[in-house]
Amino acid sequence: MNYWWVNHKQTFRQEFGGKYVWCPKLRKDGRVHHFYETMREVQPGDLVLSYANAALQGFGFATTYCYSCPQPSDFGQIGDSWDREGWRVDVNFQAFPKPLRAADHAAQIALLLPGKYAPIKANGFGNQGAYFSKIDRALSLLIAKLADHRLWQALNSVNESDNDHLIEVALPAIQHWEDQQQRQIEASSTMSETTRHALVQARVGQGKFKQRVGSFERACRITKVDNMTHLIASHIKPWRESDNDERLTAGNGLLLTPSVDHLFDRGFISFDDGGELITSPIADTTSLKRMGIDTDQVINVGRFNSDQKHFLDYHRKKILLKSGS
Repeated sequence: MNYWWVNHKQTFRQEFGGKYVWCPKLRKDGRVHHFYETMREVQPGDLVLSYANAALQGFGFATTYCYSCPQPSDFGQIGDSWDREGWRVDVNFQAFPKPLRAADHAAQIALLLPGKYAPIKANGFGNQGAYFSKIDRALSLLIAKLADHRLWQALNSVNESDNDHLIEVALPAIQHWEDQQQRQIEASSTMSETTRHALVQARVGQGKFKQRVGSFERACRITKVDNMTHLIASHIKPWRESDNDERLTAGNGLLLTPSVDHLFDRGFISFDDGGELITSPIADTTSLKRMGIDTDQVINVGRFNSDQKHFLDYHRKKILLKSGS
């Protein structure tokens, strides 16, 4: 289990009530931001403490890994100046019986704040620019002791591994995003029926897109399965994040078996331009081995063409669950 502190600021109502945390992928100036990148390291079962209005408001346990998702519509005008592309984690938030003003316990809290990238200042008030911060178990226990016996009991009466039941079972935000885009395609009057059909089939890695990718990809890069029946044309830049041209561009694809497609699509693996496999530090290595990926050795899957390298750059920066800060 890891321990996190989120400073909701003006989006507290939307995030806490909606049971998620969301941040843009990049700062306003287009640069990577440490307090956004940390979201990529979250795992189901991690504790998230909620801070807003100068007080700790509640807690929750993450129910998903981080995933790429556009800015929530319920933000309204609040996020007009933010990057629309973002990171999201679903969290089963619940409120403390009474908000805990950090300033009232600043002396105790300050002793346990991280030396770098602290979520709040030593006086108990928010740290400007800090959104999502990693903290240690000792600080989490202190907050639990001061704020809520339920959290205190949860952290002390069970092993950290006991939150393993909080597994990722669904990503409704992703499903809604893709369904909405598919409906727009199906309702379009500016493209032919053939194109609409091809775009919809491409969502599941089939049809014309699979034919185009299969013209130069002959087998799964990892498992070497070469029977097309058992392969999916996996988008390097995900279908949901691509424009219509990119959705059918052969260079935006790899042929992968379903399990490897899942790992790639969710950012548990990626590739560098030279073909070397990159494994996310939060990936379950036991599961990877059972899927045919031996994490104990260097795996090189061969060369990529220039188009694939272009899209792989996007995948490493915007999909891979590995902090770049």
